[in-house]
Formats: sequence, structure tokens, C-alpha cells
Amino acid sequence: MRTLKLVFFFLCLSPISLTAQEFKLDADLRQRFEYRHGFGSLFPDDAEPAAFVRQRARLNFSYDAEALKLFVAFQDVSTWGDTRQILPSDGNDSFMLFQAWAELKLGTNWSTKLGRQVIAYDDQRIFGGLDWAMQGRFHDAALLKYKKEGLMLDLGFAFSQQGEPSLGNVYDVPGYFTYKSLQYAYFKKSWEKSSLSILALNTGFQGFSDIERTQPDGVYYTHTLGTYFSFPIQALAITGSAYYQFGDAYPVDQSLSAYQLALDAAYKTGKTTLGIGAELLSGSDQGSTDRRSFFPLYGTNHKFNGLMDYFYVGNHANSVGLNDLHASATFQTGEQSNLMLAAHYFAANATLANDADSYLGTEIDLVYTQPLLKNVKLQLGYSHMFASESMSLIKGGTTADNTNNWGWAMLVINPELFKHSFKN
Repeated sequence: MRTLKLVFFFLCLSPISLTAQEFKLDADLRQRFEYRHGFGSLFPDDAEPAAFVRQRARLNFSYDAEALKLFVAFQDVSTWGDTRQILPSDGNDSFMLFQAWAELKLGTNWSTKLGRQVIAYDDQRIFGGLDWAMQGRFHDAALLKYKKEGLMLDLGFAFSQQGEPSLGNVYDVPGYFTYKSLQYAYFKKSWEKSSLSILALNTGFQGFSDIERTQPDGVYYTHTLGTYFSFPIQALAITGSAYYQFGDAYPVDQSLSAYQLALDAAYKTGKTTLGIGAELLSGSDQGSTDRRSFFPLYGTNHKFNGLMDYFYVGNHANSVGLNDLHASATFQTGEQSNLMLAAHYFAANATLANDADSYLGTEIDLVYTQPLLKNVKLQLGYSHMFASESMSLIKGGTTADNTNNWGWAMLVINPELFKHSFKN
């Protein structure tokens, strides 16, 4: 609480020497109940389903002046009951600094953005904020930004350390694709209703010469190069992407060659939006030592390849890839409410063991959204995975015969608590 008071005091006093300022404080509160019975992987025999309530409480402080922007976000992410009652302190380490950055204007079209921040582009396939996860995703990075009349260019840089060493730069932090260094260039050209972007990303990982990861051995790099486009044809919106990964493969220093291709179309007719699309992510044959598996790195992977998170959400790295054929329909069920129905047909992109059938399964997703009040909405979801026998080959041999489903209910509250604009 003392930290929040200091941030508020600083942001309120900082405009004194500037000319035009705006200060805003808003909240993001959400509680999500989940019933898991095969979420993320197949449901084992004789296992008990899981149920819990996860919650997030986030406060966002923003300050906007003519040549300076500041943003600070604090959050507490916890599960109901994970901290015992009447403890004198929060024992689950759930409170954290989510974002803290400053953006400084450098002339007419240039600026720099420094600090802990969300990096998200296009459909968030490679870089995304991962807002579905209560904790979200952030980067400690520095950006050099250019923007002018439909053109934008971002150059990003990051260098990660575990502390303040006097000797050496070993970085061995556990986590999926936790990088030691990162550099990227993102270019986007926008027209009236369409856009085209290009991303070049270089990611460096700490290398080790032994399996136990006790002998540091330099840094190896994975490169991702690709494009994303969006354009409409009357009531039809078409989007697509293509990325190629090469260099060295995570988590071992081996040559990588992998690709991602996606094409989607959405058609709006009356109060209904219909969608169809396909995504191909290359994979490695089971039992092969080749590195052909594409991984979408730092995107919002939950929004792709089915909501049950069977693929690329902390899993499915260095695996057989995925071919995802999908269709969706969003119906307006009331003045503000809607129902989304989606179906995914999953198949392995590479060869399974013993030439097993590539078909992995079909997933059905339902999401109902109902606003309750201003800045308050209720969402209900249900998903069902109809897994094939081949799914068990990539999920540790767990049987595919059991029912695999998942249900959830989430209340989202995000009011603007305070806003003040003034001039010096």
C-alpha cells in the first residue's frame, strides 16, 4: 500500500514543469472459476477432476504529457484459499509489478519506450500480452519507435540477468523460452482498411555443454522472420501470416528449420459473423533428431488452436507440429450479448510413431458473453475435446478414451477510477 501511495504522489506532482497533462487510474478485477477434466492434456484413468477460482486484482496508473508518457501497473494474482487466513503477510508471493515504463518523445516522429512492458503486434501470434492468463506477459526491454502517416517501425532490445554479478553473465532461469537476449525489428504499413507488417526477431538463449546444465557454454540464437497481413473485401475480412524459424533450436544447440502458415476469413452478415481458416505449424517426425518444430514464442497462444490449450501453451515444443482447420460463428443473442461457437480439426504436421494416423482430434468451443453493468461483463465457456488414439502418442501415452472437457465462468470488472486533465 505504501508503494501505491508513493506512485500516486509522484504521478500527481510530476506535471508541475510541463504544459499539458492527463492522469488516469483504472482497475482490472476478475475472478474465474474453472472445472478441468482434460484441460491441456488427456484425462487419465481414475483421476479426479480439478476445480478452483483464480483471481486478478490490477491497478493501472498512467500519465500522459506532451513529450512524456508514464505507465505503472501493480497486480495480485492468486487462487481462492492459497493464503491461509489471519497470516500477517501474503505467503504466496502473489503481488508483483506487472508494468513500469516511460515513453519519451524524440523529435516529431521518434520516441523511446523503456522498462517493463507488454509487447503485442498484429494478431499476437508471435508477440502478445497473454491477457487470458491472470498474470499476463511482459518484457523488460527498450524500444526505439517511429510512427508517421500509416507507417510504424519498432526496434526492440532486451538483455536479461538474474542479479548484479561482478563476474560472468550466466543466465539460467527456468521457464519456457526464457531468453538471455532479444533484438527485433517490426515494420508496419497501414492503409485505410488494410495493413502489412514484417517482423525480424533474434532470440538468444544461454548455452550449456552438459545435459545437467552446469557448464555454461556461450549463447545460441533462434531467428524468426515473417509477415502478417489484413485486408477487407466488402463484408469479408481476410488475414494471414507466414513465419520461418531458423538458427539453433531450443533447448539444445541444434540446427533449426521450421515454418508457420495461416489464412483466415471472416464474413459478417446481419448480426452473425462466420469464420473459416487454417494454420500449419511444422513439426519433427516422432523419433527423429531433426529440428523442424515451429514454436510461436511470446504470443497469446491461448487464442489459437482451441481454447483447451492442448498445443503451444507451455507444451508441444519440439513435437510433431500441428495442422489446424477451424470454423467459427458468433451470434448476437441480445442487444450486447453474444455467443461464439468454434470447431477445430487437429492433425499432426509430421509423421507419428509407427506411421499412426495423423488425425489427433476435434475440439468444440463455446463462449457466451453478457455485459451486466458499465465496465462489468460475465463470460461463460465450455469446451470438449474428441481425442483420437493418435492424441495419446503426443500426450505421454495417456488414454484417449475418457471424456475430456472443460468449463469456466469469469466476471471481469474494469472501471476507470479517476481521470484528470489540466494545464500548467
